[in-house]
Amino acid sequence: MHSKQRLTEQRLVRVLDQRIRPAVHARTVPLEVAIWNVPGEPVPVADGLAAPYRPVGPGHRWGPPWTTSWFRISGRVPEEWAGRRVEAVIDIGFNLTGAGFSSEGLVYRADGSAVKALNPRNAYIPVADPAVGGEEFTYYIEAAANPNLSDDHVPSRMGDRPSWLSGTGIAGAPIYQLLRLDLAVFDTQVWELAQDLDVLGALMRELPEAEPRRWQILQTIERALDTIDLQDVCGSAVAAREVLRPVLAAPAAPSAHRMSAVGHAHIDTAWLWPLRETVRKVARTFSNVTHLMDDHPGFRFAVSQAQQLAWLKEHRPEVYGRVQEKARTGQFLPVGSLWVEPDTNIIGGEALARQLIHGKRFYLDEFGVETKEVWLPDTFGYNAAMPQLMKLAGVRWFLTQKISWNTTNKFPHHTFWWEGVDGTRIFSHFPPVDTYNAEITGAELAHAVRNFQDKEAANSSLLPFGYGDGGGGPTREMLARAARLEDLEGSPRVAIESPADFFERAHAEYPDAPVWLGELYLEFHRGTLTSQLRTKQGNRRCEHLLREAELWSATAAVRTGFAYPYEDLDRLWKTVLLHQFHDILPGSSIGWVHREAEATYAAVTAELHRIVDAAQCAMAGEGEGRVVFNASPFTRDGIPALGASLRPETPSRPVVPSPHGDGFVLDNGLVRIRIDGRGLVTSAYDSTAGRETVAPGAVANLLQLHQDFPNEYDAWDIDEFYRNTVHDLLDAASVSAVEGGIRIVRTFGNSRIEQLISLSEGSRRLDIDTGIDWHEKEKLLKAAFPLDLRADHSSAEIPFGHVQRPTHTNTSWDAAKFEFCAHRFLHLGERGWGAAVVNDSTYGHEVTRDVRTDGGTTTTVRLSLLRAPRFPDPDADQGRHRLRYGLVIGADIADAVREGYAFNQAERAVSGSAEVVPLVTTDNPAVVVETVKLADDRSGDVVVRLYEGHGGRARTVLATGFPLVSVAVTDLLEREVGPGECADAVRRDGRQVHLALRPFQILTLRLRAALDR
Repeated sequence: MHSKQRLTEQRLVRVLDQRIRPAVHARTVPLEVAIWNVPGEPVPVADGLAAPYRPVGPGHRWGPPWTTSWFRISGRVPEEWAGRRVEAVIDIGFNLTGAGFSSEGLVYRADGSAVKALNPRNAYIPVADPAVGGEEFTYYIEAAANPNLSDDHVPSRMGDRPSWLSGTGIAGAPIYQLLRLDLAVFDTQVWELAQDLDVLGALMRELPEAEPRRWQILQTIERALDTIDLQDVCGSAVAAREVLRPVLAAPAAPSAHRMSAVGHAHIDTAWLWPLRETVRKVARTFSNVTHLMDDHPGFRFAVSQAQQLAWLKEHRPEVYGRVQEKARTGQFLPVGSLWVEPDTNIIGGEALARQLIHGKRFYLDEFGVETKEVWLPDTFGYNAAMPQLMKLAGVRWFLTQKISWNTTNKFPHHTFWWEGVDGTRIFSHFPPVDTYNAEITGAELAHAVRNFQDKEAANSSLLPFGYGDGGGGPTREMLARAARLEDLEGSPRVAIESPADFFERAHAEYPDAPVWLGELYLEFHRGTLTSQLRTKQGNRRCEHLLREAELWSATAAVRTGFAYPYEDLDRLWKTVLLHQFHDILPGSSIGWVHREAEATYAAVTAELHRIVDAAQCAMAGEGEGRVVFNASPFTRDGIPALGASLRPETPSRPVVPSPHGDGFVLDNGLVRIRIDGRGLVTSAYDSTAGRETVAPGAVANLLQLHQDFPNEYDAWDIDEFYRNTVHDLLDAASVSAVEGGIRIVRTFGNSRIEQLISLSEGSRRLDIDTGIDWHEKEKLLKAAFPLDLRADHSSAEIPFGHVQRPTHTNTSWDAAKFEFCAHRFLHLGERGWGAAVVNDSTYGHEVTRDVRTDGGTTTTVRLSLLRAPRFPDPDADQGRHRLRYGLVIGADIADAVREGYAFNQAERAVSGSAEVVPLVTTDNPAVVVETVKLADDRSGDVVVRLYEGHGGRARTVLATGFPLVSVAVTDLLEREVGPGECADAVRRDGRQVHLALRPFQILTLRLRAALDR
């Protein structure tokens, strides 16, 4: 840097920080303050206003972590301040990490109405504008002593973490101190001067040294600084601003990049704070936003999580009323189309559909807005089913930023068409500013312009601005920057707009944008597929139970007049959807969050069991028989798919182990399994095909322990170097034949694993039921299956289908996928033969290939079972777990799909004598019925959602078990759609509906029944 510029920059920074900014509130008088410490969890506003307060002053220490204190502040405006803008300037102990990661407060009037929030970047309260002089006032501040945990992922701090890190409630000594409590005159001209200099200084720094504009700005700043009287900044501010006016008035070049600035506040629905604190963060942030809108009519703000607005409506109705008011003016913009911003790797297909359904319905019902975009800036990768689901929900556009976090490959586009696994395309954008928490700084804008990948054909990008993660949102300083950068020489043009404004223009500008096919894999945060197993199990099991509850309730309603539990199912779905947020389901929140999630899942599970039991008992009728229900979309053991039959006992009994050498054999005539004296599978022989599954010289179900100490984000990351250290758990404490199979016990470190390996008659699936008492730290536990086959790709289940990934590392893109997601199954195969692993709660998988000396290829599948990260929950995954996985021998894709459902949808038996005819059946196993329910509008129509699951064209006849009046194709929100591409795909013939589906197509049908009960 040129020495002249360096000196000017140093001078500018010092004058701004030490003279100009302090002069904004130079004239002050002290406020009176009193405190009431809440003795427990947060209380209603009325309780805080009526509480017994005691006087305190600056320097008072308050706030043990996670507690709440109420402050009452009062004062009188001096008579001589008449005509001036007056504000209270409050510092309740803020650190400088930014909004949302420190103490926070929400300010109330004496009548309980909210004013605005206080945080480190927004520390003022409006009192009078203009003041009349002599007016008295009182405000109340609900202050949260939230500890700052935002940078504790740094490994060097591992030994220094406070004991209350994963606590719930009061813990430890006060962590905050009252620092400033002043009533002050707000000097508008000084504040405006600070914004002028801030913008010009930032622009100057980013312009090339050879650019004349840079030196013009530098010289002008020097003259302005010379104009300022440092002993009378207020008196000289206007003159200094006049010096700067010409350079601020110079317009941008006609070719300047155009940036659509969208106000935003990313609020993690839970993360380093519990759900109850998010409820308050929402109220604080949206109070700030609506307050800013009063002063800035052109300000636009996008909110992307319906759940947060639902909380606001419930807990802070007066703030919600303000939000609705600003939505009517077009300033407050519901976007995103989802209930929360969920994880989209682990979430199931129907749950992802319900995220869209409940999100869009909330915006329609509450705001009359049909949202057109999915807004997911911070989720850890995006599955290949999403484009189709978005389109089926009426979504046109997709936005994320997270892929810029890739650690190996830079994504080649910022504006593009995203094509899903079925061929559906969605117009998509990644903001090149590389943050969803922009502050509209010169450095951010310059980076965005340099970084923009599509310069040759496009000239527009989106800039989400506002403090986020912990909330906070935009500030008046950000809006001041945006106003100055609207048309400024040397800068991109900045216009505050809605996401829809941006996408309409970008689409028109770049209609033939390049296409990206398949998943958007994040080359980072791979550990989130495994961290916090109990949370993941709760989600998986609740997703399947919700499916059952709807299926059996709908069937019982049609068959017997059973009262369909609309309200209960709606509430339970929303509870599960909430916990799919991208820092809850991935396991990256504090322990408090995950303990509450486990308790919630247990309560949801119990309630869903009651709903299922009631519906099944209503259908089973009287009698002493045994009615067995099959919720799987595939027939099994004589029971129809989605129906029930009388059956005295389970026909598929476990094979009795036979001794063999120092181990045992399980043989059912289809497959023969050999297990040695160490409890390891040495052979899995396909007797029908006459070939071995386990690679020569290898053993399967080999448990492997790795050191797991990623470079940065503990709960989030698995770094590839974990493979450098591995400990094979070869030794067994005991291996014995027991009723139901072979029992193996292993101990290592401070942990114990007990497995039951079993094979049922008539089955090709070897089941492994695993109980783990886990007490390791910074370790990763995997289960390995070396397979004697050559496969250049794997097929992993995703929502409503499966995706193929290379098993090789030909390119850096292939190599980066060393840990990836699979839902219920992962399949590998050669032409004519293959194998699959299925699971009941595992998502992290890997596949490696090795060429043997005999010329054959070993393809090894590993499932990631457990991790032991230390941040943000130092007790993550400690304790007892039970999980199941299995090896399906001689399996094709159809087998993998079927066994994945069977492994997760157990049969249920109740007493009775009535068989239950399914509401719908299909005659093609490639067409999978995912959902059977009654329509949400309570019309009594039956809604069926199905998909093609094998990856090819499929025709099927959907037969109904009831008289059929009509059939309609609908969108996800159960609204009938025009014929379009479905004109030849759906044809009704009596009780039969003839369907033709393309590969992985999802179809939602609305069936009207003619019922006469």
